[in-house]
Amino acid sequence: MRDLAVEVAQALLARNARMATAESCTGGWVAQQLTAIPGSSKWFEAGYVTYSNAAKQRMLGVSAQSIQIKGAVSESVVVQMAEGALNDADVDITVAISGIAGPDGGTEQKPVGTVWFAWAIKNQPTVSCLSFFFW
Repeated sequence: MRDLAVEVAQALLARNARMATAESCTGGWVAQQLTAIPGSSKWFEAGYVTYSNAAKQRMLGVSAQSIQIKGAVSESVVVQMAEGALNDADVDITVAISGIAGPDGGTEQKPVGTVWFAWAIKNQPTVSCLSFFFW
């Protein structure tokens, strides 16, 4: 993770860009890895740890309807998390993560290890992907 964090830092510095994170299952771990890099205050703005559904709604503007219909671990929710952080932090890029870390909480449709990621970049479409691997 450290090498990837350094690559992110270098890319942001080269573009004079700033970023934020919106995390659920990772509990702020991504933000911690990024801010452990000396000089991160030049490119890192904020980290949102929205572990509960209420926090996702209150801090990032995730709709209650999306959580109720699709669940907190879903594409629609993680996209709203990324976009909410982008708007609230007024940055150039955000990454959002929501998943089922386990050991319980999984279902047949969403087993433990299901993780949704999304990236929101200012003035570009938000990108999301699904992973079935939790580190």
